[in-house]
Amino acid sequence: MSILNGLSIDVEDYFQVEAFSAVIEPTSWSKYPFRAEENTKKILDILDKSSIKATFFCLGWIAEKSPSLIKEISKRGHEVASHGYMHQPIYKQDPTTFANDIERSKKLLEDILGKRILGYRAPTYSITEKTLWAIDILIQQGFLYDSSIFPIRHDLYGIVDAPRFPFWIDKKRLKEIKNNKWPEPFKDFSIISKYFSKGDGLIEFPITTFKLFNMNFPIAGGGYFRLLPIKLSLWALSKINDKETMPFVFYIHPWEFDPEQPKIRGCSLKSKIRHYLNLKKTQKRFEILLERFNFVPISKVLGID
Repeated sequence: MSILNGLSIDVEDYFQVEAFSAVIEPTSWSKYPFRAEENTKKILDILDKSSIKATFFCLGWIAEKSPSLIKEISKRGHEVASHGYMHQPIYKQDPTTFANDIERSKKLLEDILGKRILGYRAPTYSITEKTLWAIDILIQQGFLYDSSIFPIRHDLYGIVDAPRFPFWIDKKRLKEIKNNKWPEPFKDFSIISKYFSKGDGLIEFPITTFKLFNMNFPIAGGGYFRLLPIKLSLWALSKINDKETMPFVFYIHPWEFDPEQPKIRGCSLKSKIRHYLNLKKTQKRFEILLERFNFVPISKVLGID
């Protein structure tokens, strides 16, 4: 049987990304044309054609602006998870602010859908070595899984020593992790659900990387998917399934399907490259990806749906 991989959509708008945070304050978000709804529906239509279900990490700000979009995502059979409320990196928040942000988002999504929200992804993958305290808060808030840790070196995120595949975190293991003692990832996903009977904890599904020359390389979504040749991306992801016999998690954003989005002025050249590179190629590459691999929501990969 082919390996089931996690497909995830981070539902945020073009003016909310961290690359533009130096020139766009959250207080001005409402001044920009709202395009997330149209672009998310574009992804929903693409997934319908392929009969594929995904996890949509939805921003609370967007859910409040368009609760009908959240209902539409769920109605079409996809998993709705939390992306926080205000899309602020955790390292820009204190524990109280963070707890309030995710509680507000989780309650809002649960009230809209009338069902429990199981998963969370931090804005800008901002669970880093300095913000591991956020895991404890996620456990307290009742999340069953997180997909925020990126096992690479990067100027905005990353924990290079973290495992590359899903692993269990509880309070005991969190203390060990803070001392750089990381747990072994799961080899048998069928036993994951049993861990929740042992006490409070959650599953971490790290953002997928490809290991080469003992280094981790990002290949499973976003700007990396737009930057790298599609054949290289498909080859690396295939190796993870076929050689390592492990699932990967792929991520993409609705604004990446929108080459006609308004251009943001005043940002750095690096931010422009990260955000606008190859937007016209996203949809075609995404459709090729869907044809090549088996995808399901993250909760189904982990067996906790």
